[in-house]
Amino acid sequence: MEIATVRAAERTGSPGRPRGGGPALFGVVFAFWITMAGTTAPTALYPLYGEEFGFAPFTVTVVFAVYALGVILGLLVFGRLSDQVGRRPVLVAATLLSAAAAAVFLLAHGLPALFAARVVSGFSAALVTGAATASLTERLGPHSRVGPATLALFANMGGLACGTLLAGVLADLAPSPLRTPWIVLLALASVAVLAVLLAGESSPHRSGFSPRFQPLRVPAEIRSDFLRSSMAAGAGFAVLGVLTAVTGLFVGTVLHEPGHTLTGLVVFAAFACTALGQLLVRALRPAVALPVACAGLITAAGLIGAAMATGSLALLFAGSAADGLATGIAIGHGLGTITTRGAPRHRGASVSTFFAVLYSMLAVPAIGVGVLIRVTGLRPAGGIFSAAVAALALGVLLSLVRTGRRTA
Repeated sequence: MEIATVRAAERTGSPGRPRGGGPALFGVVFAFWITMAGTTAPTALYPLYGEEFGFAPFTVTVVFAVYALGVILGLLVFGRLSDQVGRRPVLVAATLLSAAAAAVFLLAHGLPALFAARVVSGFSAALVTGAATASLTERLGPHSRVGPATLALFANMGGLACGTLLAGVLADLAPSPLRTPWIVLLALASVAVLAVLLAGESSPHRSGFSPRFQPLRVPAEIRSDFLRSSMAAGAGFAVLGVLTAVTGLFVGTVLHEPGHTLTGLVVFAAFACTALGQLLVRALRPAVALPVACAGLITAAGLIGAAMATGSLALLFAGSAADGLATGIAIGHGLGTITTRGAPRHRGASVSTFFAVLYSMLAVPAIGVGVLIRVTGLRPAGGIFSAAVAALALGVLLSLVRTGRRTA
């Protein structure tokens, strides 16, 4: 989720005089935030859509998964677009796509519209991430008290955390729960489009548009560390994906809570802690960060499994927070490995590969859990999934221990 941090640093090098003042900076941050908020807003509304359109929990997981596939495709096809045509055109396109997705949700009368809206949301997230972080890097300059990576992190994760919470609160308090959240998000996205248009361009450089597929690459010099980091972070992403897809179902059918704000709060905790984990990794030694992340993932899986078995909201919150922290640490470690030890000429492709793995792990396990729910029910499926996540994290941890013994 910090893919743009690496790319921005690599592309812009050492930026010169900052471009644009406070209003322009706010416009970019707001566009980033609202676009990411739109991607998680459906989470709190999935149970309502299931009732409205008559589909099962498995369908919810598939609707969620197509978003991740849209992100992957967008990153691989349009990852360099802001370098080619400028930051502002890509930011405008991303916020327009976010507004379009909100409009499709607003007018949706069936399952095909939900699939279409989620694909559009995926493209909007893929476009905004690189363009917004590169623009923040150029606007803040090298001597800013607030680093562009930190600002981008909070815009990104803040949007992901707040989107589902905002939709849940509006669904509980405002009239027409399947319409009001999208009216508000559509209005905010429209404001973001205007703010970006007024912000101006931050980059004077254009390479010219040339559509090209971003090749995937696992760098040979860091292959083992790359695979361990991507598997650990991928395990955390799998939990985030399943939480985003089925928390509403858990709250409604297991806890028998009629409201949607609780769903938003659980997912908010997960993504907010993911941001915190990416900050915490800076205080950890590289040799310690990944083992800490794996231990956190095993703990999170245990808490979530216990929450499913006992129907405990407190354990679900604790598990969501623990998974977020561990995932953030694993992401930060993986990106740090790529940027400090990987070959610079392959850095962009390596980061794309890293996030392609993560977003694949976001999508595929969610569908698998949907299949399990159909066969066994929600709570047994949650237990099986938690055990699988713990096993994957434990496998990475044991691999680290064996490597440490060989090098000792």
